[in-house]
Amino acid sequence: MKALLMAALLVGACAGCATQVDTQRIAAPGPAVTFQSNALRPANGEAMIAATALMPGDILLSTGSGLTSAGIRLMTTAPVSHAALYLGDGDVAEAVGSGVRVRKIDTMVADEAVVVAFRHPDFQSGLDVPMREFAGRSLGLRYDYVGVMLHAPFSLQRRVCELPLLPESVRDGCLRGVATIQLGSGSDGRFFCSQFVLEAYRHIGLPMTDADPRWLSPADILHMREGDVPSLRVRRSLVYVGHLKFHPEPEPPSRPLLLGNAR
Repeated sequence: MKALLMAALLVGACAGCATQVDTQRIAAPGPAVTFQSNALRPANGEAMIAATALMPGDILLSTGSGLTSAGIRLMTTAPVSHAALYLGDGDVAEAVGSGVRVRKIDTMVADEAVVVAFRHPDFQSGLDVPMREFAGRSLGLRYDYVGVMLHAPFSLQRRVCELPLLPESVRDGCLRGVATIQLGSGSDGRFFCSQFVLEAYRHIGLPMTDADPRWLSPADILHMREGDVPSLRVRRSLVYVGHLKFHPEPEPPSRPLLLGNAR
């Protein structure tokens, strides 16, 4: 029984905040729209930025090298497993297993394998104050483990709504229906990573989507970027800022290793 519980927790944790790095595809700029593209590799060296290029309100999507991150990426079929907010002055607010916390951007970049920044085009000067206040009031709030656990079956069932040939209105309506049944609506005062980011934007009067934040994962935020097609309607597409770090997982060997080389 304990083993089954641990397995369920791992699957649930994987569904809430993670995806899969694609080291083959290159995210080339341009007006072409791609249906839920998972390409996340910098197109060239100019795509790499320093933390000094960030602005308050920037959304940071990342992936780690651990088992939980890999499981989330597998469940959500996306190259990111975590979402966080840049508050300015080197501070990053995020919801993790220990609760909502603030840490330094340098620490986050050092701990993650991939970190990429996106910007809301309507975020204006002065909105950083209420966003930082929201993060301050949220510090220590417990992680939404229940919401994350419910995302495990939802991440599988939602795929029937995401067929490329379906019209946008049909995809949106289908996904809202499945989410309402599987996840419900409303908030219990707890957050998982992407939910925290979306709630912060709702708090400052700049909601990224009309959908319940509990329904969205880091993969959904990734698909809100310009040139991609989100499953749920968004109010404004996110603008790509750049990669702060890109150390993807190593590619599997092209041919079997000899037993003498195994370690």
